[in-house]
Amino acid sequence: MTARIYQPAKSPTQSGQANSRHWLLEYEQDGKREIDSLMGWTGSADTRSQVRLKFPSRNEALAYAKKHGLDYNLEEPQARRVRPKSYSDNFTRKV
Repeated sequence: MTARIYQPAKSPTQSGQANSRHWLLEYEQDGKREIDSLMGWTGSADTRSQVRLKFPSRNEALAYAKKHGLDYNLEEPQARRVRPKSYSDNFTRKV
């Protein structure tokens, strides 16, 4: 079973950095998904794909994976480019 460790991106409706500093460990899909003949819902017998573990730091997520003998893929976050803006920039004339 392989796990994926990553830092999630912030929500598009969110302007600040709240709730985007934690790290997640998710198990990758192991079994195949099947359509239930009665209800038509899609599901699988793999219950680990429903587990999402939240960690306050990258090192704690890695330590958990190593302690439990999990194979993992670590995805480093991309650097965020912030361009400071001022109110007066709204009125500058662009040629």
